[in-house]
Amino acid sequence: MGIISWIILGLIAGALAKLILPGKQGGGIIVTIILGIVGAFLGGWLGSLIGIGSIDAWYHPGTIITAVIGAIIVLLIYGAIVGRRR
Repeated sequence: MGIISWIILGLIAGALAKLILPGKQGGGIIVTIILGIVGAFLGGWLGSLIGIGSIDAWYHPGTIITAVIGAIIVLLIYGAIVGRRR
């Protein structure tokens, strides 16, 4: 799967993660998109290591689920870090 596919999956995963985890994480939509992309990479990579999903198939349900879970985790970590600063 190419980098463009991961970016698109990250956009989708970031949007889904924000819908699942609403609140004030700070940073706005741009930061959420970037965190979604990072979460998609992280979730997709970890999911492929444990056998859920595939790095090569972004359309696989396991890949999408692990990307969303990765984006949620990244959003939670970002929210905890930003929340401590305030």
